[in-house]
Amino acid sequence: MAVPKKKTSRARRDRRRSHHALKMPGMVACPNCGEMRLPHRVCPECGYYKGRTVVAVEAVE
Repeated sequence: MAVPKKKTSRARRDRRRSHHALKMPGMVACPNCGEMRLPHRVCPECGYYKGRTVVAVEAVE
């Protein structure tokens, strides 16, 4: 098996891992209620998608 000749330094290791962080999903405002939602998906707050009601959402009181 191949064995590393030198120890990888913390700086080199961490530079390599600099792109491993999780990124926030792109959110857009719902045109009906204004809540943030994922694009191309039904709004979980009001149930609208492309200007019409797709899912009936119960009102929380």
